[in-house]
Amino acid sequence: MTDYTREIRKRLAEGGWRFHRQGRGDHEIELIRRLGEKVTLDGNVRNRALANKILKDARLGKKF
Repeated sequence: MTDYTREIRKRLAEGGWRFHRQGRGDHEIELIRRLGEKVTLDGNVRNRALANKILKDARLGKKF
């Protein structure tokens, strides 16, 4: 299976998202300050549908 986590983190950083705090387990909370929105990122994303959902929640149009 493919691990999408590294690519998601890269795309979030390019979109202006920054690490906000550690969540439960291996989850991270990303924050974009200008909008005050938050996105939860699982520490090990191996499902393409979940990877696309995270990008959609972050309002990034790029898909896998």
